[in-house]
Amino acid sequence: MQVSVLSGIRSKYKAFVRYNQILRVLVRYGFEEMVSYMISTGRYRFVRWLIPQTTRRNAQKFSKWEKMRLVCEELGPTFVKFGQILSNRSDLLPEELIHQLEKLQDDVPSMPIETAIERVETELKGSISDLFAEFETQAFASASIAQVHRVRTHQGKRLVLKIQRPGIQRVIKQDIRVMYSLAAIFEKRIPYLKSFDPHGLVKNFEDSITKELDFIHESVNVLRFSRQIEEDRTDDTTRTMSIVKEFTTQRVLALEYMEGIKISDIGQLKAKGFDRKQLAEKLTRSFIKQVFVYGFFHADPHPGNILVMPDGKICFLDFGMMGSIMKRDIELLGKLFVAVHNKEVREIIKSLQLMSNVSMIRDLHALELAIHDFVHSYSLSTYHEHEMSTILMELKDVIVEHGLKVPAHFFLLARSMVTIEGVIHHLDPSLDVMALARPYLVQAISRDLNPLKLIQKMFSGLYDFGFYMEEFPVDLKNAIRKINHGKVMVDLTHQGIDPMVHTINRVNKQLIMALIFTALTIGSVLFIIHDVRPHWGEVSFFGIVGLVLSVYLGMRMLSDVRKGDHDDWKGWDNNNQ
Repeated sequence: MQVSVLSGIRSKYKAFVRYNQILRVLVRYGFEEMVSYMISTGRYRFVRWLIPQTTRRNAQKFSKWEKMRLVCEELGPTFVKFGQILSNRSDLLPEELIHQLEKLQDDVPSMPIETAIERVETELKGSISDLFAEFETQAFASASIAQVHRVRTHQGKRLVLKIQRPGIQRVIKQDIRVMYSLAAIFEKRIPYLKSFDPHGLVKNFEDSITKELDFIHESVNVLRFSRQIEEDRTDDTTRTMSIVKEFTTQRVLALEYMEGIKISDIGQLKAKGFDRKQLAEKLTRSFIKQVFVYGFFHADPHPGNILVMPDGKICFLDFGMMGSIMKRDIELLGKLFVAVHNKEVREIIKSLQLMSNVSMIRDLHALELAIHDFVHSYSLSTYHEHEMSTILMELKDVIVEHGLKVPAHFFLLARSMVTIEGVIHHLDPSLDVMALARPYLVQAISRDLNPLKLIQKMFSGLYDFGFYMEEFPVDLKNAIRKINHGKVMVDLTHQGIDPMVHTINRVNKQLIMALIFTALTIGSVLFIIHDVRPHWGEVSFFGIVGLVLSVYLGMRMLSDVRKGDHDDWKGWDNNNQ
């Protein structure tokens, strides 16, 4: 009992220290933004003298989006990861913020070799000498969650061990609790932030980071990726790696060591005699098949995660972040790209509508006009010609503007496409990615046009309809019974009530200030009339102080009356949209 109490106190103390650290950083950057506002508007000039000169300079040096990135970097690995994951949510966050979050790096110093060895021995339940014939003391790579060491087994097989940092799970869980608290505060105190769904963003991050912390989950990703390549007898582009299960746990991941050339190292590729155009074509086919054939793709294909093997095949590394697409959405994506190529505005809208599961579009004419402008601009553009990522990124802006809710993998794919096409164009700027992808797009569209599949779908639909008709009388009877017993609940949401509540609160505040002003004025005059001591000169001191306070309060009241409701509450703009 005593141990649990002490543990609880220790946990709360650590949480308090972390809260304090986070608040210090937030106040520092938030206060700088406020100083920048004061300087640009010229208001509250006297406050400027209370703020150090360096703070004022820093406030003007960075934009608010840069400050958000700097806050994440200063608060450590959890917030860096949070920012990196948020960079995939271009459906919710401004483009300028996305651009800043994409710059976040989580490179950190390596943990001591003794710590790494202790973690491996604890997880694999054996001494390092019994487990491996050779263990490199210098880390091969290092990040905020884990670091990688090369090892050699007693059988002579070379592996890489991904070792999770001790205590990182506890730190991340503690930070996530703080994030939930901050999200609740932001939603309550800053109404217009509700549209960004802070609680949902934290929940999305918690789900993602929980998977990333579980190396068993990553090992499953490796196995799934490898199996889909191995089962494709037509694939000659991609090399897969294997997992060593006996050395893999939730906190240690053992992978086959892949020795190749980083795909961005053009000098080494030339020296080894590789044809850059062929490599670009192989990489394109590999990624396009991951998306439109397998429906399971590498979601972080930057140059550091791609190797060229001695036989010329492409090898992907780091399977912590993967994207998964259902067959139905693969078909819709295929139709979308083909429709853009053919300038079929109605087909593009139909595909987007089916992906977003929206039965009615708010302003169909405006959406048609936006899509029409996009397809004709894209067809005439030569700068981003043949880029599939351009299609996704341009459509992303249209989707966000018109309030369509497409699956999360759409934005993950868009970001991955931008990254992979950057690598491809570095190898071969003239490669037509769309031309290479077209056969796979057509295959994705025609896959469900198989007569046998159509018949299968028809019978499946008839079965579902029959099952529904069988259950319908029971559902109807239950509904009538609930109505008779008064158990039917109606949820009424009043649109636009927040501005009215704000106005009422403002009026109440003004009435209270008026009462205080009246009481102060009358009381001060009475003090002076009755000559209440002590005196200042020949007049009652309390009377003078009261009159000064009432004058100050009166000026505040006049200033408040002159302001409109729009001046002191940003929620007006949000409610008028």
